Formats: sequence, C-alpha cells, structure tokens
Amino acid sequence: MTQEINTIERDGFRLSYRLEGAGLPAIIIGSSVYYPPTFSRDLYKEIQMIYLDHRGFGRATKHFDKSSFELDVLIDDIEATRKNLGLEKIVIIGHSGHAFMALEYAKKYPNHVSHVVLIATSPNASTDTFAAADRYFTESVCPERKALYEKNMQFLQSDIEKNPDKRFIFYSLRSGPRIWYDYQYDAAPLWQDVTVIPEMFDYVWGHLFKNIDITKGLENLNIPVLLMLGRYDYWNPPHLWEPLRSRFKNLTIRIFEKSGHTPQLEEPEFFNKELLQWLFSN
Repeated sequence: MTQEINTIERDGFRLSYRLEGAGLPAIIIGSSVYYPPTFSRDLYKEIQMIYLDHRGFGRATKHFDKSSFELDVLIDDIEATRKNLGLEKIVIIGHSGHAFMALEYAKKYPNHVSHVVLIATSPNASTDTFAAADRYFTESVCPERKALYEKNMQFLQSDIEKNPDKRFIFYSLRSGPRIWYDYQYDAAPLWQDVTVIPEMFDYVWGHLFKNIDITKGLENLNIPVLLMLGRYDYWNPPHLWEPLRSRFKNLTIRIFEKSGHTPQLEEPEFFNKELLQWLFSN
C-alpha cells in the first residue's frame, strides 16, 4: 500500500491531497487531514483513497472573494486533481455537505465517474430541512443527549469569540450530541491540525447549499449512487430523503443503526462491507 501527500495550486489556493492504499481510485472531497482517520485502513486493500482538500480546508496564497468559492469552481478543483493524477475514472465520495460537491461533480463530469458515494448528508441545507432535523432531535427520547447538547451550546459563543476563524470547527464540536451515536464522544482529536478558511464555509454552507437543488440534472445521471446514513444523525436524519428517492435512476440506500453523522468511523466493519460489496457489484 502506498502513502503520499502532495499539493495542487489552484487560483491562489494550495490544496493538499493524500494518497492511501491501492486499487479502485476514489477521491474523498473535504479535508486531507480530517478525513483519513475516519476511514478504516482495511479499505486500502481494495481502494486507492485520495483525500483532497477543498478550498475551505486549503491555504490561500492571495486575496479571495465569494467568486473564489462558487460551486463550479470547487468542482473544477476536483477535476484538475483527477487530471493531475492521470486517472480516467474515479469513485467520488462526499460526506456531509461535501456530498453536494460529489454529486454535482458527477453530473458535470459523468464520463470520469464510475460511482458516487454520499455519506451522512441531507437533500439540501434549506430552512425547512433544518427545521425537520430539529424536530427529529426534539422528538427523540434521550434526555441525556438533549441536556448535553443544551449545555454545549451555552459555550459556543464564547468559543467563537476567542477564535472566530475556528467557528466552523467549534460548531461541529459543540454539536457532538446531535452527530454521534455515542453522544459523549470527543471528536477534538479529529480536528487537531485542521485549518479552515471560515469565509468559504460561511458562503458555501450558508448560501450555496442553502439554495441548492440536487434534483436538477438527476434525470441524466446514469451513474450508480450509494447513500449511506446514520440512524442517530440529528443533523441529517434519514427520513429527509424519502421524497427524493424516485428522482434517482440508480440509488442504493444503507442506514447504519448504531451511527450518527460518521458511519465510516462509528461502524467501520459494516460500512466497509456495504461499500465494497456495492462498489464491486455495480
């Protein structure tokens, strides 16, 4: 198995990508620091995992504005990396909000995608979707989970005031009871050494994903799609996908019963089994 860390320069952004393993090439869009510890190394026997920064996790080398973070720009960063690596076809994997990038990449460059894997995501980040997720959490019957979440939220503002540039990280950490099956799980080690460009997250998560319509172009998408969800994901509950199932031509859904927002880490054996079986049978 190989391990290699490289960078690609894109319009004033230095994006790192990390290669692990050998086999079917798969680009995991997000952070080349955060994501490797969340996936089991057992996958490296069958898949070459390419962990690629997007611009929110990259390093800016010149001035940027909102135009630097438009969805087409982010998608073309993925395409530039594919070309740089000399790969004809890839599996594209996106977790949480990065799933939107993965799906839109597959729509734009279908000839270079063999499979699409979407993990722990919602159909969009609209106000209605957030309200539905809030109801799912409110209607849960675990008072300890809710109490810890309320306690965590009391500290969020002071966290942000101390270091505003890490507001996305602080929000993710303080939201632990809503995103982990083990609601007391400490995710801080996963975020260690992760740097962010907060303006990117403010714009992309707060505007682009809020208004995204993933159904556009689905009628032309013939690539198999695997949607992997956690039963205890109170950010992106599984039932939100029911109205959209029929819009996909080739959709497989797997729900992990002891996972929240990160099934690849929370139930690695089941996750690996389902992923590999699907990849090599589609």
